[in-house]
Amino acid sequence: MTLIRWLLSLVFILQMYLSLAVVAILFAPWALFSRRGAHAAVKAFSGWVLFSLRILCGLRVELRGSVPAIEAVIASKHQSFLDIIVLCNACPKPKFVMKRELIYAPFLGQYALRIGCIPVNRGKRGAAVAKMKADVAGGTSTPGQLIIYPQGTRVAPGAYLPYKIGTGLLYAQLGQPCTPVATNVGLFWPKRGILRKPGVAVVEFLPPIAPGLRVQPFMDQLEEVIEANSNRLMAEAGFKV
Repeated sequence: MTLIRWLLSLVFILQMYLSLAVVAILFAPWALFSRRGAHAAVKAFSGWVLFSLRILCGLRVELRGSVPAIEAVIASKHQSFLDIIVLCNACPKPKFVMKRELIYAPFLGQYALRIGCIPVNRGKRGAAVAKMKADVAGGTSTPGQLIIYPQGTRVAPGAYLPYKIGTGLLYAQLGQPCTPVATNVGLFWPKRGILRKPGVAVVEFLPPIAPGLRVQPFMDQLEEVIEANSNRLMAEAGFKV
């Protein structure tokens, strides 16, 4: 049974990257002339990934909470590529603060820039926040839900990595509500490896944190809320935190 699941997971991964290329090429003419085309491509790809994941691997995603439909900052727990897919599919106009090297990834990088993702250099996140503030002040920032991973990278279930202050600076500078997101997807789609486990992975949008807090109290509240609720979701799935 494990071998069959491993083989199906491999088939899923191969067809996922093939579908990325197919969708990117098919939507390219529309995406070049309209950002709506780029968003449509993102929705088509993420929707297909979630559908094929359920069919091939028996892994279903449950979305909980209220997804922001207005301009907002979304601060999410990051456990695997799956939470990126879910956020892309759930948010009306998602845009990510992402690692600069991802802009060179075939198809993915070009579409990420087209929908307004903001590439940052590792270790230079403060400069990226300053640039983002200037973009917003100048009216050139692309509208949408700005998604940031406060820990800066994928963190395996049960592991801990400190939260970076950049999320707090972004929250303070933009003056927008921040919606925390908890998840347990790493239990089913790991940070590394091929096997995708069957079950129900959960991504939960938590009550937003209103603008107006100072940076450090905001960071303390954000970390407490995301970690506590991610631990709760992992416990629901049988993981001993």
